Amino acid sequence: MIVFENISKTYETGTPALNGINLRINEGEFVFVVGNSGSGKSTLIKLILKELEPTEGKIYVNNKQLNRMRRRQVSRYRRELGVVFQDFRLLKDRNVYENVAFAQRVIGTSARVIRRSVPNMLSMVGLAEKYKSYPRQLSGGEQQRVALARALVNSPKILLADEPTGNLDPKNSWEIMHLLEEINQKGTTVLVVTHNQEIVDKMKKRVITMHKGVVTSDEKTSGYLHW
Repeated sequence: MIVFENISKTYETGTPALNGINLRINEGEFVFVVGNSGSGKSTLIKLILKELEPTEGKIYVNNKQLNRMRRRQVSRYRRELGVVFQDFRLLKDRNVYENVAFAQRVIGTSARVIRRSVPNMLSMVGLAEKYKSYPRQLSGGEQQRVALARALVNSPKILLADEPTGNLDPKNSWEIMHLLEEINQKGTTVLVVTHNQEIVDKMKKRVITMHKGVVTSDEKTSGYLHW
């Protein structure tokens, strides 16, 4: 569950990014966040990740109040979140298996558990046979699937996807979105920031529309609203 209570964020330059945002995303929801560049979408994600602090208001994620969280608690909190970015952010000098395993090694997962969970996750994203390949040997769609497997290997309660199809062709974009839908059906809350109008229109999910730092629309099964 993600709750924003009267959240405002102004950068040190004086630029307002968010203004009085009130949002509630329940456990198990699939939500799109859409809007033009500069609407505040990325700031929203950074606040959830606790990469930024709000200027005003309170944020609750999985019943934790982020404003009160101590610095030493942040890394543990982030383990409850899976994150996928537009630019994949894979480790270029490690193969597919090692990229996914890395997410488990950094939190001290045993080698026995890694040997079981990584192949399972690669099977789920359709890359079981490419576990020895390096990122440079993969297509954009395959690299994003590796990133998705890495984001999910620690069984996060929430998956944040920031423009996950931004660098992909239509076919690969749809494959990634179907995977996200499958993940959501297994109980993970999925929050997708996107500019992809066609996907938003066809998937009929809840759509939060932002414009200049405010929520202008919040519809249960909507399409992409234009400004």
